[in-house]
Amino acid sequence: MPHRITLRLIAPYLRLTAVVCLLGVSLLLPAVVGDSFNISISDKQFVAIEAKYKELGRKRVADWVQLVNASQGKSTRDKLVLVNDFFNQNVLWVSDYDHYGVADYWSTPLETIASGGGDCEDFSIAKYFTLIALNVPMEKLTITYVKADTPNPINRSHMVLTYYEKPAAVPLVLDNLNPEIKLATERKDLAPVYTFNGQGLWLAKERAAGKSGSSSASNIALWRQMTSRMGKEFE
Repeated sequence: MPHRITLRLIAPYLRLTAVVCLLGVSLLLPAVVGDSFNISISDKQFVAIEAKYKELGRKRVADWVQLVNASQGKSTRDKLVLVNDFFNQNVLWVSDYDHYGVADYWSTPLETIASGGGDCEDFSIAKYFTLIALNVPMEKLTITYVKADTPNPINRSHMVLTYYEKPAAVPLVLDNLNPEIKLATERKDLAPVYTFNGQGLWLAKERAAGKSGSSSASNIALWRQMTSRMGKEFE
């Protein structure tokens, strides 16, 4: 039987600030019905996943589905911990060039967990959509681009997932570099630049004030390509 994960989407567009012209994208997802869309993993897709990523790949995907199905009734804090730990423990950091043969590739959550590899964008995207599947409100979740104070230059331009209990609250940070969930004020090694989700994009100061600095929407290929693949990765 197919395994189904429902992602509840509230708004179809990601809006850009005039200052930041390289991010943001149409979040018009395939198979959207109302405020949700389904990812169905059929037996045929499981066969394809196993053919490409062996039994371990199939198991990771089955465990991901089980995580979502078994965690619906848990507290938000438990969901954050479970999802953060799951991807940090089951996915290894690997550059897009080594993993996909291209300079930059934003993988879908299914591609990330099936392959068992990804970079910071892939970790953040996978955690973001998995928490939405667990009915954590989209408006409380943002993917945040940061400058990381780290000796490894490859990780200095970094992305994390942030959770806001309230719009102007100090967010919790879900990160693959530091697996412990901490308040952003405790992450002195991270300097936020901008955040985005399916409802908008904010500069760091505007997000803290609960304001959006968005202007006109603009298509950005990486996000658009990623969302267009969702649900069709192993057909």
